[in-house]
Parts: sequence; structure tokens; C-alpha cells
Amino acid sequence: MADIDNKDQAEMDPADMEDVEEVEEEETGEDENSKARQLTVQMMQNPQILAALQERLDGLNGSPSGYMESLPKVVKRRVNALKNLQVKCAHIEAKFYEEVHELERKYAALYQPLFDKRSDIVKAAYEPTDEECEWKMDEEEELTVSKQDEMKEKAKLEEEKKDEEKEDPKGIPEFWLTVFKNVDLLSDMLQEHDEPILKHLQDIKVKFSDPGQPMSFTLEFQFEANDFFTNTVLTKTYKMRSEPDETDPFSFDGPEIMCCTGCTIEWTKGKNVTLKTIKKKQKHKGRGTVRTVTKTVPNDSFFNFFTPPEVPENAELDEDSDAVLAADFEIGHFIRERIVPRAVLYFTGEAIEDDDDDYDEEGEEADDEEGEEEADEENDPDYDPKV
Repeated sequence: MADIDNKDQAEMDPADMEDVEEVEEEETGEDENSKARQLTVQMMQNPQILAALQERLDGLNGSPSGYMESLPKVVKRRVNALKNLQVKCAHIEAKFYEEVHELERKYAALYQPLFDKRSDIVKAAYEPTDEECEWKMDEEEELTVSKQDEMKEKAKLEEEKKDEEKEDPKGIPEFWLTVFKNVDLLSDMLQEHDEPILKHLQDIKVKFSDPGQPMSFTLEFQFEANDFFTNTVLTKTYKMRSEPDETDPFSFDGPEIMCCTGCTIEWTKGKNVTLKTIKKKQKHKGRGTVRTVTKTVPNDSFFNFFTPPEVPENAELDEDSDAVLAADFEIGHFIRERIVPRAVLYFTGEAIEDDDDDYDEEGEEADDEEGEEEADEENDPDYDPKV
């Protein structure tokens, strides 16, 4: 619809202007709705806006609604009874998770002989038999292999020559280092100076707390003898709690990690990669002389994982420490739940492909929904693609 300039508006009768305004509202109503839909879609695709909305929603948790305030006193009294039932449900749920922890401990003992054999193969303490090395490929793998046969045949002679020249490798070299480098969550922690040390990592084990003890688990990183430190095992223990908070029982959502403790690494002199030496020049204000000062400062390293921030009991952490601990807990939980049980699949990259497939499926669903929305708009007689 053509715009009406100020001059034309001044010459028109006020009643006519009212008619024009009404017509404008009627004709632009659909356009405004379309713009609102598009704006909403754009907002929902912005992670910062979603995070802000989630933070706002989290802030509303536990706050009384106007509806609750409007209820008659006798109804509020019954709602309080329901809330007391909910607290009892939370305590039952806590017992459920305690029994789940007991089951984890039980099955960890069944898994461990398999993990021990895996470790023996990796560090060349055991050579698997031909039967143990046979692997039946699925159709997709067979198709991929058939395509690669020609390339492999061409490279076969060269590989044989290299094998003759090289000494046979023992076990599976750099197994755990490769696992770490294949997982974004862990590779982000790795520095170049960490890699020569992690080549000596032979196994990672998960140890659960004994029956009757407070809920916890310990990650044990087992190293062969090396030039960097004298420890053969580095440990990280996570203490958990599986009971509702008395001050906020409705926030209970399963076991939560309360704190973690690392270990002291006995570094060989000059090999501590968690520290670095820097030199600074200082000028004397009066004499004008310059001196060089050497200082030792913290250095980025994966091995800082074993010296987490201390959590004072019943004390609140600052935002930085809280963020560091949250990331630490996520890493510890991921190593326990995913890395240790499925290490070989992260070594080959298959577990990573599975994770990527999950994200692709979500993306495809989002694309389908967007396509359906576009189709609906095209079928709408009032839809204007220029808007």
C-alpha cells in the first residue's frame, strides 16, 4: 500500500483519517504476525538469548506464582500436604541412586578383568591370539574396505619394506594419548609439552568407594617408568552426595559431585610442565640500573587436572573457581562414564562418529521443521515472501 505523506494527511478529513488508520491496521496485521514469527525463530536460534531465557526461568524456580497466592487458604493447606509428599519422594529417589551406585560397584568388578586384559594388550604384556583378533565387519565396513583394497594393494609393498626396516611395535603405542587427542573435551586440555608424558600412560581405572562408605569414585592414571616424574599412579577422587538439601529439597536431581581431590606429582627436577620460568627486567628508579629477575609462574598443562581448586566446607566459591570446578566435574564424569568403558572406540574414532551422528539427526529434524514451516507459509494466501 502506498505511503501517505504529511501534506495529504493534513488535507484529509479526520473521519477519513480514522478510516485510513483502520484499513492500515487490517492490511498490515498479517505482515506484523509474519515478522513476529520470523523474529521468534531467529531468537530461538540464538544461543545467547536462549541462555538468558534459561537463566531467567531458573530464577523463577521456587518463586510463588500469582495463582498460588490467589488460592483459598484451605486449598493452600492441601498443596502444602502435596509438597510434603514430594519431599518424601525426593528421599526415596536418593535411596534409588544409592542402590544404583551399589550396582555400579558390583558390575565394575565384572568389567575389570576385561579392562585388565585390554591394558595388558595395550602395554604389550599379553599378545592376543588369532581367534581373539578376528573381527566380523558389518556390510558398511565391508563396502568401505572393498573400495580401499586397491589403494592398500598399491601401498602393500612399501609398507612391507617399512616393516622390515622398523622394529616391530610393542602393544598399541600411544593408545591413551590418541584417545585424548580424539576427544574435544580432553584435547582442549592438552598442550604440546604434555604429549611426551602421556605416551607413557598405560591405563585408566575407576575405583568406587567401599560399601558403607560415603559415595565417591577415584580415577587412577597408571604410568610406566618415565623421565618426568617418579609416580606410577596419579589419582583424582570425586566425592558425591545423594541426598536432598534440607533447605531446598525440590532441587534434588540425583547424585551431585561435592568436591574433588588430586594428588602430589613427584616431578623430576626441571621436568615440571605445570610451571614455567619467565625473566623480567626491572629498572631502579633512583640509580637507573637495570636488573633481570627470574620468576616461576603457573603454566597451562593437562597435569593441572591433578591439582583442582580447594573447596572450603560450607563456603561459597567465586565465579571463576566455580566455573573451573564445574568443568573439572564434567571431565571427571565423562572419563568415568564414557572414556574408560569405551576407550577402544574413542581410539578408532567410532565413538566420536556416533556422537556426530546424534547431532546430525537433531540438525535434520530442525531442517525438516523449518521446511514444513516454509511450506505452510507458501500455502498461506496472505503470505508475502518479501517480508
